[in-house]
Amino acid sequence: MERGRYRTVLTVLAVWSVLAGAALVGAAPAGGVEGATPSVARVAIAPGVTYSEFDIPAAKGPAHAHVLSVDLRDPRVGVDLMYPGAVAARAPISQLADARGAVAGVNGDFFNITETQHPGVEATGASVGPAIASGRTLKAAVPDGQRFGPALPPGTSTKDVLGVGIDGRARLDSMALDGSVRTSGARLPLGGLNQYALPVGSVGAFTSDWGRVSRVRATCGTDTERAAPCSADTHEVTVKDGRVVSHADMPGSGPIAAGTTVLVGREAGAQQLRKLSLGERVAVTHRLVAAASRIPYRFVVGGYPVLRGGQPLAGLDNATAAVRTAAGISDGGKRLTLLALDGAPEFRTGLTIAEVAAVMRQLGSIDAFSLDGGGSSTLVAREPGAAAVSVRNHPSAGAERPVPNGIGVFSLR
Repeated sequence: MERGRYRTVLTVLAVWSVLAGAALVGAAPAGGVEGATPSVARVAIAPGVTYSEFDIPAAKGPAHAHVLSVDLRDPRVGVDLMYPGAVAARAPISQLADARGAVAGVNGDFFNITETQHPGVEATGASVGPAIASGRTLKAAVPDGQRFGPALPPGTSTKDVLGVGIDGRARLDSMALDGSVRTSGARLPLGGLNQYALPVGSVGAFTSDWGRVSRVRATCGTDTERAAPCSADTHEVTVKDGRVVSHADMPGSGPIAAGTTVLVGREAGAQQLRKLSLGERVAVTHRLVAAASRIPYRFVVGGYPVLRGGQPLAGLDNATAAVRTAAGISDGGKRLTLLALDGAPEFRTGLTIAEVAAVMRQLGSIDAFSLDGGGSSTLVAREPGAAAVSVRNHPSAGAERPVPNGIGVFSLR
């Protein structure tokens, strides 16, 4: 798409100047935007889905926003998690969108991007937080100290999610794993599901949704220190059709067949797994439990909240500016706003997290959620009449970064 096409500048520059000034002195960034509404030219991507782009004067230099507005009231609109078919896998957002037939989308959760702190250990590419796609639970959250990405705002955790329920409403929530490993004589709590990091002393389950990547990373680091060494006390048990079929001292790799669960234990969890006998019956159960909603979720993606009930969270970072991706909720959960900043050199200073909260509020969001940023920030959308999406922003690395998941927007007409 030609640079500057559909580009417009917010008409509330005076308000944004006040906002930028407030950011410089550390005042509440959303305080100066009460009642203000930006005037932005929108282009229809599909029924109920529009795209716009505009400049944002910010404290550390201008930012350029690319925004999708998704009307969830429209029965022709759908939203779902896009991912490459496995938790431990990555692909560019444009590829994920075209493979699923999405008309638009943005990148999703932060993820295990590197393992320089654990030489010889394979980075999994798996996301940090819980994930649900098309109503199917894919994974649970890693411990807070094992996450990748900027520091979490006070009071938030890796369990925080943005999701859309089967009622078609978007919500912010928190999702915890409820699971167990049962034998004839014992019940072990399950500490993880398809996660790149397990809690110290726990047992985690890996299913066919994990993929073929090595499971060793799940036993590295601690609940509070991602860079801590890998555990020296690990054990792995394979359960097929409800019975133990193999043991191993080290976590393995390779695809996991449907109907098979691989249990990985570290420390106390490893000691418990060693007690299982070949042929022993084992029942593994797991589900994600939402803290707030009783409505089942159709899709869930991890990240962290920055705006609740129209107010920015306390303690949001107002110093570090970067290219960002965010999602906002308004109209009682019936409108989703997806934003990705441009990573072109003239806009690369980006926004602070406090400024992101202010921008999302300015765009009408009551609740807002930060997704992965930097080189991951990507927004794709179809041109009118096109059969495939195009990348609308400039990724800051010069090309799309493969990511583990994203939010896809679908036209059901």
